[in-house]
Amino acid sequence: MAARISVTGMGVICAIGNNLPSVLDSLRNGRSGIRPMKYLQSRHSELPVGEVQMSNAQMKQVLGISDPAPVSRTSLMGAIAIREALAQAAVGSLSGKRVALISGTTVGGMDVTELYFEQMKSDDSLLYLPQSNDCGKSTDEMARMAGLEGARTCTISTACSSALNSIILGAEMLARDEVDIVIAGGSEALSRFHLNGFNTLMILDHEPCRPFDATRAGLNLGEGAGFLVLEKDAGERSLAYVAGYGNRCDAFHQTASSENGEGAFLAMSDALAMAALQPEDIQYVNAHGTGTPNNDHSESQALKRLFGEKLPEISSTKGFTGHTTSASGSIEAIFCILAMRGGFIPANLGFSTADPGCILPSKGRGEARLENVICNAFGFGGNDSSLILSSREPRERETGAHYEVETAADLCISDPEALKDLKEFNISPMESRRMGKLMKASQLSALKALQAAGVDCPDAIITATAHGMLETSLQFLEEIEANGEEHLKPTLFMQSTHNTLSSAIAIRKRCHGYNITYSHGERSMEWAMLDASRLIATGKAQSVLVGHYDESTPLFDMFASRAGKAAPKPLYARSVVLKRK
Repeated sequence: MAARISVTGMGVICAIGNNLPSVLDSLRNGRSGIRPMKYLQSRHSELPVGEVQMSNAQMKQVLGISDPAPVSRTSLMGAIAIREALAQAAVGSLSGKRVALISGTTVGGMDVTELYFEQMKSDDSLLYLPQSNDCGKSTDEMARMAGLEGARTCTISTACSSALNSIILGAEMLARDEVDIVIAGGSEALSRFHLNGFNTLMILDHEPCRPFDATRAGLNLGEGAGFLVLEKDAGERSLAYVAGYGNRCDAFHQTASSENGEGAFLAMSDALAMAALQPEDIQYVNAHGTGTPNNDHSESQALKRLFGEKLPEISSTKGFTGHTTSASGSIEAIFCILAMRGGFIPANLGFSTADPGCILPSKGRGEARLENVICNAFGFGGNDSSLILSSREPRERETGAHYEVETAADLCISDPEALKDLKEFNISPMESRRMGKLMKASQLSALKALQAAGVDCPDAIITATAHGMLETSLQFLEEIEANGEEHLKPTLFMQSTHNTLSSAIAIRKRCHGYNITYSHGERSMEWAMLDASRLIATGKAQSVLVGHYDESTPLFDMFASRAGKAAPKPLYARSVVLKRK
């Protein structure tokens, strides 16, 4: 079968506007949305942020919600963006159509959890903790508020590349005729959890960020949501085409990027190859460009490796919105389409002084002909993804199944006593002490499964987790409450993201291949196995490591009991190696 994937609708809400027209106006006129904090209640009010300029109550009013119960900003913003995207796409009745909503997020409902964290320990009526650690709950909540109750829902959590990976998954599902319509993107609300987390890493700027500038000192956090409606062979209804994409892992460090930008280079190279384009065919790159010294240098090296001396125009739009983390890929993909259709280059706000080690970004241009653009989104753990959007119909690509799949190994660890076997894989006692129990279990089960399957380095690593790094997340929340947002440990935050497990395995095995994490409750492993089988069936991988990793804590068990559910297993690490038959 062959397919052309079209974008037929877009919806966005972020610091520079609550809808497409206002966002477009801000991009054209260079208006930044980075301001002092207004809605987030944090002791670090000295840090500028890119907040959506609406209260939760105002967003509820827009959505017609009268229920006074608290709802996460992540879900509220997402529902608003989804509604706008569907309205622009004018898809009509969805009855009888196979619809999927795919969202990317990392903090989920954490903004609600942290407001009630102390109270929830003693109030039996509060059940917010599971909402924050099961990111899929925010996606399901968006679907309900946006009128998509019958849609298949999926949540991807690969830190700052989450939303772009959602678009990639949606395009793959359409190309394989698994669905008729996809709404893909991401949403992320500011929270004290990730504001303090980034602050412990000492990468937040106290001034508006300056990506690629010699004086850059870090990033500004932002929030928002962006969703795209994707359809197959939409013809004149197309706003743009998804021409190519790449998902790779830098496999270097949990929070830092490699010196040569290997993951970023591979992701962009794969996107070009898929689109059958040459570097000179790209007119504009919307860079990840966070404003941190490490990220901007690494991405610059990747861009120079790919384009040589003939760089296209490049800018980071983080100076408009701040870094919207998990939502950044879809929000900035929408910026790219607005620029393509409007014929302009968004400015790299804040830039004034060139850095010899970085690319020279664009100051913006009012008239530009853009046929092919690259949108980059790179996340913690080296989860690097690139998307090529085109104004012209790309070539048809064959997507038929060619290969059968077999299970080469299936290994499960749930006994903490088994973790002593880590020493068999040359993991030192010192390194082991720095790992939480779930990190140890996931590493051990993955290494044993790969060994049993006779695979040294898999072509892809796919992880499923309902709750992610639950223990370290709760420990970090406890620290925030106990220490008043001061003197916090960066290690806890570094090990709190859902994709920590998948990327840690990739780093150990130096696996630069496809890397993704699904976090949608009990359905996480189902989505992971489907993705792995799809990779092998389409010839994109010969071997895939699929892991299902989850843990519990006494506090989490208490909430399960309140909800009338059986407590999850204290430790569960299952690794499956799939191979091409």
